[in-house]
Amino acid sequence: MISSSIAYILLFSSLAFFAWLGYRESSENELDNDYFLSARGSQNWIMIGLSLFASGMGIWILFSPSEVGYYGGFYDVFGYALSSATPFLLLAYLGPIIRRLTPDGVTLADFVRQKMGRPMQIYVGIISIIYMFTFMFAEYIAIGRAVEFLSGIDFLVPIVCVAVVTTFYTVIGGLPVSIKTDRIQSLFIIWLIICIILLILNEGIGSSIDDARAYTPEDIESGWHHGSISDYSTFKAGLALVLAITAAEMFSQGNWQRTWASKDDKALQKGAIMASVLCFIAVLLFGFLGTVTAGRGAIIDPSIAFFELIHDYPEPILAMLLVLGVALVCSSIDTLQNAVIAVVSRDLTDSKFDIQQTRYGVIAIAPIAIILAWYYSEDALSVFRIFLVADLFAAATVLPIFLSLSNRVTANGGLAGSIFGLLSVVIYGTYTSDLQTGIDYLTNPVNEVDLANLEVFVSALLGSALMTFLVSEIENSQS
Repeated sequence: MISSSIAYILLFSSLAFFAWLGYRESSENELDNDYFLSARGSQNWIMIGLSLFASGMGIWILFSPSEVGYYGGFYDVFGYALSSATPFLLLAYLGPIIRRLTPDGVTLADFVRQKMGRPMQIYVGIISIIYMFTFMFAEYIAIGRAVEFLSGIDFLVPIVCVAVVTTFYTVIGGLPVSIKTDRIQSLFIIWLIICIILLILNEGIGSSIDDARAYTPEDIESGWHHGSISDYSTFKAGLALVLAITAAEMFSQGNWQRTWASKDDKALQKGAIMASVLCFIAVLLFGFLGTVTAGRGAIIDPSIAFFELIHDYPEPILAMLLVLGVALVCSSIDTLQNAVIAVVSRDLTDSKFDIQQTRYGVIAIAPIAIILAWYYSEDALSVFRIFLVADLFAAATVLPIFLSLSNRVTANGGLAGSIFGLLSVVIYGTYTSDLQTGIDYLTNPVNEVDLANLEVFVSALLGSALMTFLVSEIENSQS
């Protein structure tokens, strides 16, 4: 464990560096509201790639993949890693199409309004905010847990400090500064990946693989084995994660903001592919370490499986991880602050905010997220479980949006499909068990062993698509 005095120095100095970097990058810019929210047409493919990677790889990377690995083993981890890459691959394909159809857009809901009207824009905006706020307070919970585990510093201290610093430079410089700070933060994250590879090599590749293949000693009699690569039963849960997280990431408006920030379609496509490769490697590595932890024995809190591996490491290494944790959380929080205020400014208020109101909105976001982080930290919910609930709401809405690329899909069809996607989950639960089970799936979409429930997410996706087509065809036949 790091001494609290050293931890405070590292925490404050790291945040001071990012505050200075953000101030320096924004001091020469004169921004209007559009450029504040979109950085329109200004970024080459390397900057887009590093920014997508850094903003996507928050401090959750130290928690969720290893937790999934601990519970679900290799196939669940592989699905998680694939699910972190597929949204960027979809962005590379869909982004140029959306850019051409909505050249002055900032968020996905701008496109939705053009194709499906104002009610659907508001609905998509609300779903996006639910997902992004979930992501934000989960990030706050994660940095609080990480610093508390590494140093014993009170949970709320790093949360408040990170919120103050990211709000400071986001208010000054908006999305352009977020992208520029991502460049530095991405280098920290790549450094972390290299350190993890060295950690595996130091432990011995053969030894680590043996631990990952081993059955958790405490589970030998149970028939279900935490984290074992030898266990093939988690394939369905891994596929569920691919569907769930891919759908949810389509509502991460930070990705769509960078679609319009790209200089051109090629910059967007190359940058998105670069981000997908880096994210896949990062999640796979951390998830693998969760399977290693499981093979060494059961632990009380699987969400800190990665930290269980390193808790006996020398203080300098733990200190380095604390600094990297700060970089990770800043890279995602500033993106989420920009993205949430973009949805509020463009979609919910119908573009009625000027730049001053937008900046006030950024300031208002931080305390809401801090309160949510404090509230849910006492509720014993894992970071991974928090994400799954938001993923389900996104899964029920994503297909109606992109089906609207077809002129056969109507605005009412898309809205009805999005709502019916959630009802489909309840119907599935009622059919397989009872009504209460179906309702419970909306807030707890897992199977009997607490892994992502493939059938629940498939129900949301198929139900939304079928109702979208049905209502649209009825309306088309009447016109």
